[in-house]
Amino acid sequence: MLGEIGPLPLRGTAWPTLIKIMAWAVLILVGMQITLVATGPHRHDVSPVAAVVVLVCFLALLIVARFMLMSETRITQDGIEQSWIRPRRIAWDDILFVRYIPMLTSKRLICFSRSGRPVVFQAGTRELRAAFARIAQVYRRR
Repeated sequence: MLGEIGPLPLRGTAWPTLIKIMAWAVLILVGMQITLVATGPHRHDVSPVAAVVVLVCFLALLIVARFMLMSETRITQDGIEQSWIRPRRIAWDDILFVRYIPMLTSKRLICFSRSGRPVVFQAGTRELRAAFARIAQVYRRR
C-alpha cells in the first residue's frame, strides 16, 4: 500500500486554502462587528457578562483558525499524523478500518483504531486527497 501512495513522507496542509481564507474572513467580520458594538453609542446597553462571553468565544475561534492555518498532515512509513491543538497520530498496525469522507469543506480520513477511538485527519492538498482515497481502497479490500 505504501508503494502506491508514492514517495514518503508525504506532507501537505491539513485544510484547503479556500477554507482557511473563508475562516479568517469570517473572523475579521466578527471582529469588526465586536469593535463597532464596543465603540458605538449603545455599548452601555451590552451586559458585561455577555461581552466577556463573546470575547472568550472570539478568542477561542482565533485559536482554532490559527491552528487551521498552520496544521499539516503527514503520511509516513510509521503511520499518519497531523499537527493540531493536540497532535493526532495513528500507526498503520493500529488501524482496523478507515472511511474516506469527501466533504465539501475538507476531505477527511477517519481511521478506526484497535482501541475503538476514531482519529480524523484532514487533507488540504490534491496529493493528500489522492493518498487518502488509496488508503481507503486498500482497507476496504481487507
